Amino acid sequence: MIEITPRAVDEVRKIMKSQGLSDSALRVGVKPSGCSGLEYVMDFSTDALPDDQVFEFSGLKVLIDTNSAAYLEEIRLDWGEGLLGSGFKFSNPNASKTCGCGKSFSV
Repeated sequence: MIEITPRAVDEVRKIMKSQGLSDSALRVGVKPSGCSGLEYVMDFSTDALPDDQVFEFSGLKVLIDTNSAAYLEEIRLDWGEGLLGSGFKFSNPNASKTCGCGKSFSV
């Protein structure tokens, strides 16, 4: 369903360690926002909700709620560094439209 690259896993672990969140999971989802309609969201959670889908990538637990799951089908989460900055990057083959800044999408 979702792919998280080793670089992204490593970066999430660094953030979790720096914030003292070693017992947390990464929660990935979408929310209504932006000029294209939907925006990716990431947060940390200590508990899985009853309707969460649970995945594991090299020991990193990832939670996705049922409402977001349909929009995250086959996405790839990566971490990149470049001259203009660094950050997480979502690649979504199902997105039919993205905004100019790349922060929101629609399917």
